[in-house]
Amino acid sequence: MQQSRRAAELKAVGIGKSYGAFHALKNLSLDVGRGEFLTLLGPSGSGKTTFLMILAGFERASRGQLFSDGIDITDQPAERRSSGMVFQGYALFPHMSVAANIAFPLRVRRKSEAEIKRRVGEMVERVGLQGHEHKLPAKLSGGQQQRVALARALAFEPGVLLLDEPFSALDKSLRGQMQAEMKRLHEETGTTFVFVTHDQSEALALSSRVAIFNHGELLQVGTPQEVYERPGNRFVAEFLGEINMLPLRDIRPDEGGAKGLCEDREVALRFAPGEARGEAILAVRPEHMSIAREPAIAENSIPVTAVSSTYLGSAVRLDLITRSGSRASVSVPMEAARFALEKGNTVWLTWPAERGLILPETV
Repeated sequence: MQQSRRAAELKAVGIGKSYGAFHALKNLSLDVGRGEFLTLLGPSGSGKTTFLMILAGFERASRGQLFSDGIDITDQPAERRSSGMVFQGYALFPHMSVAANIAFPLRVRRKSEAEIKRRVGEMVERVGLQGHEHKLPAKLSGGQQQRVALARALAFEPGVLLLDEPFSALDKSLRGQMQAEMKRLHEETGTTFVFVTHDQSEALALSSRVAIFNHGELLQVGTPQEVYERPGNRFVAEFLGEINMLPLRDIRPDEGGAKGLCEDREVALRFAPGEARGEAILAVRPEHMSIAREPAIAENSIPVTAVSSTYLGSAVRLDLITRSGSRASVSVPMEAARFALEKGNTVWLTWPAERGLILPETV
């Protein structure tokens, strides 16, 4: 990645935000690496947008400190921070042309006319709006307005670009196109991006790291692969996508992993907390599981019965029930589904040891 000379490093230490007795953010500490694409992900009301507004300077933290490149900016007003902002509703000036909107932050910073003309030309080309420079926002499509908002935010080369659910108003097809554009712009500029979304697939596709929020707390931070494949708790595991959860008992450490009983059959786990003992939840993503007519020799297997199916075109989703009454699902080819759905057939749900997770029984 090309690193911008002005890309910033941010550090939040013990940030809290309260509105009376309501705590929107609770003692949040987070480092944002120079030039990274960090996504703040969580359900509505989880605190992610509140934290973004504190980073921008539009909200004041009730407690804690915020640093940019080692400088305390906790009390610094928004206009003195080297950050660009793209709002959910774009916030373009309706009476200004595309070129004038992009030029606005440069004029505020008293750049020369030659510099303004050069930067506007560069940004128009970078976001693919050649030929639209003289149009008003009302004459543009939603995707084009989004591009103007991005160009305006990047025009003055901010150290950080803050984005508050910028794709929420776009349809699915256009959203996909803009995600690709966003990733390209990040790679080209090397600017630090902090992006807010509640869309899990969007966060996993775009980010270098994902920070997951719930009820004002930061639950986990990691690469998309880390948070998806190694969630730290049940909320993260379930929020990031479908996952099968099965009761696990008699857990004991075993050669760097663990073993336990699931449906009275011994199963192995390669990755497990060192203190894993007793009872817990065994969690496995459906895409890591398959079914077979006989128990697998080299993989974990438990007996299940198919109770219903959903045709997906390329595969069939089977809803399964274990002998103890636990539920699971898996997508399989049509031929495997036919056998599993025959009345009275028991099939074996199988998965590799390295794909199983141990999660605490409480959320």
